[in-house]
Amino acid sequence: MVKANKTEKTNKKISSEKMSRAKEQKSKQAEEMKRFFEKYPVIGIIDMFKTPAIILQNVKKKSRGQAAIKMTKKVVLVMALKGVREKKKNFEEFEKLIPQQPAIVFTESDPFMFYAMVNRLKMPTAAKEGDVAPNDISVSAGPTNLLAGPAISELTKVGIPAGVEEGKISVKKDVVVTRKGDIINKALANALKKLGIEPMQVGLNIIAIYQNGMIYGKEALSLVGEGYLNKVREAFTQALNLSVSIGYPTKTNISYLLAKAKLHADALASKIKIESETEAKTENVTVTENKPEIKNESQNESGGTS
Repeated sequence: MVKANKTEKTNKKISSEKMSRAKEQKSKQAEEMKRFFEKYPVIGIIDMFKTPAIILQNVKKKSRGQAAIKMTKKVVLVMALKGVREKKKNFEEFEKLIPQQPAIVFTESDPFMFYAMVNRLKMPTAAKEGDVAPNDISVSAGPTNLLAGPAISELTKVGIPAGVEEGKISVKKDVVVTRKGDIINKALANALKKLGIEPMQVGLNIIAIYQNGMIYGKEALSLVGEGYLNKVREAFTQALNLSVSIGYPTKTNISYLLAKAKLHADALASKIKIESETEAKTENVTVTENKPEIKNESQNESGGTS
């Protein structure tokens, strides 16, 4: 009994020492994070949930000298923020965006430029069940490295025409297996993986970036580069269509308005021509029907003599 109590006390002491060391370590990490928060004017929040480690390593390598990326536990991050939220304007709202598996970016670069740089570092990866196809996904005709066997039925099941050539599976013709925006099911994901096709793009999921009291969300940050140009193109097209439909002339749409007017004029002229021809035919028929019959005078005379 005495020995058991002694063992229990020893275990409690060890556990207490471990907790103390863990607490001390968290405090040191929080203090280090606090110094980074105070030093850098631009701070980004990254959600690391389901993000491959190789992506983070790649971004760290490419952004060396431009940014510091720190991965830490949320509890440590909250401890660090207690000492800085009073010093930074609107930081409490930024703090609310912290996910369960966070990483923090510290930089002096422009938020939009940094986001654009990170966005370009996406890597291809295999599709998983439930993923949304970013583009039309196609499979090209030709030989594969798959040996003849059950894989043939797996491919044909998802609409990939397959056969056997020289002991290996071959795709018979080019085929689009799913369209942009479609949900990828388990069977298709497995088939694409077998063929070595990686249709998805994975990168760091930057939730928001803070700068001098301003919080830029992903929607705003994504407007840089091609994303912004696409928005401008879309807005231009919609404005052009609207101006043409209401007949509001501008330098840009005048050629479209003239073409539209010509189409309408041609259609109207065609309609008038058809109606005129119809009326003319009707008049001719009417005149023919109402025209009195004129008998031959010689016939009348001979008829009278008899």
